Amino acid sequence: MDTEISTVKTAAQKKKEKKEREKQKKLAQKKAEITKEGNKKEDDETTTSEEKKNDKVISAKKQDSVEADGDAEPEDGSKKKKKKGGKEETKEKGKGPGKKTIAAMQEALKKMKEEEERLKREQEERLRQEEIREQARQEQLRLEQERKEKKKLKEKQRKERLKAEGKFLTTKQKQDRARAQAMIEAFKAQGVELPEVGEKKPRPGIICTYFLQNVFTEKFIKVVILIIEIILGTRIRPNKLKQQTSVEKKEEEKIDNEASAAQVQVEIVDEPVKEEQEKKEEDDVKDSWDADTTDDEQEEEDKSDDILKTLEKEKPVQKELEKKESSESDTESESGSESDSEDESEEDSEVEDKVPDSARKKERAKERIQNRRIEAEKKKSLDNLRAAVVCVLGHVDTGKTKILDKLRRTNVQDGEAGGITQQIGATNVPIEAIQESTKHVKGFADKKFKIPGLLIIDTPGHESFSNLRNRGSSLCDIAILVVDIMHGLEPQTIESINLLKAKKCPFVVALNKIDRLYDWQTMNRKDVQDIVKNQESNTQREFERRSKDIIVQFAEQSLNAAVYYENPDPREYVSLVPTSAITGEGMGNLLALIVDACQGPLAKRLMYSEELQATVLEVKALPGLGTTIDCILVNGILREGDTVIIAGTDGPIVTQIRSLLMPQPLKELRVKNAYIEHREVKAAQGIKIAAKDLEKAIAGLNLQVAQKPDEVDVMKEEIAKELSSALGNIRLAERGVYVQASTLGALEALLDFLKSSKIPYSGIRIGPVVKKDVMKASIMLEHDSQYATILAFDVKIERDAQELADSLGVKIFQADIIYHLFDKFTNYREELKQRKRDENKHIAVFPCKLKILPQYVFNSRDPIVIGVMVEAGIVKEGTPLCVPSKDFVDLGMVTSIEYNHKSVESARKGQEVCIKIEPVPGEAPKMFGRHFEAKDFLVSKISRQSIDACKDYFRDDLLKTDWQLMVELKKLFQIL
Repeated sequence: MDTEISTVKTAAQKKKEKKEREKQKKLAQKKAEITKEGNKKEDDETTTSEEKKNDKVISAKKQDSVEADGDAEPEDGSKKKKKKGGKEETKEKGKGPGKKTIAAMQEALKKMKEEEERLKREQEERLRQEEIREQARQEQLRLEQERKEKKKLKEKQRKERLKAEGKFLTTKQKQDRARAQAMIEAFKAQGVELPEVGEKKPRPGIICTYFLQNVFTEKFIKVVILIIEIILGTRIRPNKLKQQTSVEKKEEEKIDNEASAAQVQVEIVDEPVKEEQEKKEEDDVKDSWDADTTDDEQEEEDKSDDILKTLEKEKPVQKELEKKESSESDTESESGSESDSEDESEEDSEVEDKVPDSARKKERAKERIQNRRIEAEKKKSLDNLRAAVVCVLGHVDTGKTKILDKLRRTNVQDGEAGGITQQIGATNVPIEAIQESTKHVKGFADKKFKIPGLLIIDTPGHESFSNLRNRGSSLCDIAILVVDIMHGLEPQTIESINLLKAKKCPFVVALNKIDRLYDWQTMNRKDVQDIVKNQESNTQREFERRSKDIIVQFAEQSLNAAVYYENPDPREYVSLVPTSAITGEGMGNLLALIVDACQGPLAKRLMYSEELQATVLEVKALPGLGTTIDCILVNGILREGDTVIIAGTDGPIVTQIRSLLMPQPLKELRVKNAYIEHREVKAAQGIKIAAKDLEKAIAGLNLQVAQKPDEVDVMKEEIAKELSSALGNIRLAERGVYVQASTLGALEALLDFLKSSKIPYSGIRIGPVVKKDVMKASIMLEHDSQYATILAFDVKIERDAQELADSLGVKIFQADIIYHLFDKFTNYREELKQRKRDENKHIAVFPCKLKILPQYVFNSRDPIVIGVMVEAGIVKEGTPLCVPSKDFVDLGMVTSIEYNHKSVESARKGQEVCIKIEPVPGEAPKMFGRHFEAKDFLVSKISRQSIDACKDYFRDDLLKTDWQLMVELKKLFQIL
């Protein structure tokens, strides 16, 4: 009954429990907020929770006492119950929560306390780590400050030493020196030669310094060292004192120890902190005084390069000693000792001034190019052969182009001006075509071919194109010398032989035009040896006779020769192959011999190299492609987009390959064909390059490819040197014609021809005729109008240039054949000369000395008609005569001359002629017998004007004796 009473709760108790539950919820919410708020409100929360706890404990005690009173109430009786009814209600109202609630509250308080302790520990740990980091930073700053102070001290000591030696330079002095050096470089760039007084030279060696220190007194040493320094232009570094080095070592060790201690402290910190510290240290080192140690090492290396260059000019013994010294200085610089780099910082700065960055970049580019060439040489292999470049040489009209036409089965010759080859053309003959042509040759049907084909170059044979032949032969690996069997060796054939001997180029002789032998029977698709044997006996005898004559002619040129099937040793004897360009006989044998030579003795020469070797043959403008260049690619690979450098009229041209075009196989590069476009082309090939800015390109020189941007300047210099050396060999006259040609080879050919024809040239240019050329040529109008002409060989003339030439009076002669150009100019010059002679005919007076024949005086006065004998000179109609012995009395002018009763225009020395002398109009006529007598000599009356006219326009009409008489008369008349 008692337990039932105790478990039954009143409405007030239930209400109180509900309030407690609400308080528990609020408490849980506050606990969640406390964890979020952080450290600031922790103390407040703990105090409030303790107060609440105390309140709860008090309320729990009250509840226990109330329950105890409730248990005692039934014993007292119902009366007491009724009396104390009001008090029990009030006590029950203040009754606390149950045991489960209190346990939950205590658990929550425990967790809160643990959380507070954890947060407190983290805060303390964070503060401790910050203190450690701050200590490490302070240590690092201290070490850095010590290092800077030490650096400043060393710099101060170095400056004091330099001041004591008299070598210290202020900032202004350094600027002055740099300005003076820049001025010297500018003078050198302009070509002014300056004595190299301050040239840096290596310091004296260890032996020299040791000798000076141990032999002479201290005072004498200083004087000698000073003298050597002045001579060499650099200082002698004395050995470091041991004490100084030991002190420096101790200081360095101390710094290292301190740095290591600081590092140990820093390692305590977490990994992110370490990374930040390392970054800071790197930044600090970069900003520190030691940041220039890498620059010093670079400067040391540059200095050693400079020293090695100067050492090459010294004596051999001194060279070895000083190389040893420079190598020692290199090792010192690489070891990274601060003392050495500091002591030589002044010298390094001087070297830095002398060698600018651009020069160093250029040197590095040159070295890279050289290394690339060496690597390409190492990679050469006999298993990888390129196509052989075959050059066709010979006299004019021996059938060079016709032989190639037969090989290609084309007609290039018909398209050439006058059937004369005036450019170098290139033809690619693939190996399949060679196999087809050589399949009927004995022992060649099953031949294994190693070469990918042949690249055949056709050269002109005219005398004037010797330089083109020279350029062609320098490109080729093997040559075909075409000899006309009917004429033997001709002048240009001999010249071609000399070229090949000078270049040490192997060659095969094609005895062409065998079909012109008497009674020759044509037999196609056979070996030429069988064709010769199947001929009539008289034809065979003629062939043998003519071939033996040619062999003798070769022997006169110091060459052994033999018909190829009778050749005892191909290495010592030149092979002669009978051919016919018209019928095609012997062509297979000719190709077979070339292939044998290429795969045999010439295999090493034909090893493919990766180093680019290409020559520009022609510059042409094609519709749809613009200006293009034809090239022979001998070695290497050309790719679309490569940066190429070629010679131009206004300096080297740098451009990018837009497209690589190649003619179809067995087509010539010169002839317009449907070109095949390629991404890349491997040597050896004839290719056409389409690119920008090729309008001013010059043919005949090498083409270079720059693989990196810094190589462009180096290659531009190489190209400019090549062009200047080619054009520098051409000597110009003060007065002469203006010459223009399409290529360098054509220009040289034309100039050689003009030189042999004794036509002077005052200006040259490669490219089309423009207004600028006309202006240059018009200068000759002031000096000699006959040379105010432009000879344009195989180039076009711009319309505005032609209009300007017509207005100024400059003649432009254009021709595609060199001989036609010469004929046009000589005809023009003759016309001009004749016109000038006619204009100055009345001014020019020829010298003459006449003796009067007294028995032939036909009329003594007005007109005087007498017979005379020409003692010297030449007498012509219109010659004024006078008598020197009678005070130079003027008789008049010769109006007519008769010889053997026939009228003539002039009479020379030794002739007896009759002359009629008419008096000068307006003067009294002179009379024979009164004004002059038979014993008096008559001479032509000359003047300065007449002498000049004879010199300018009639020089060729007068003999040497006439000019001697002119000199006598000049003295007689006292003409200055």
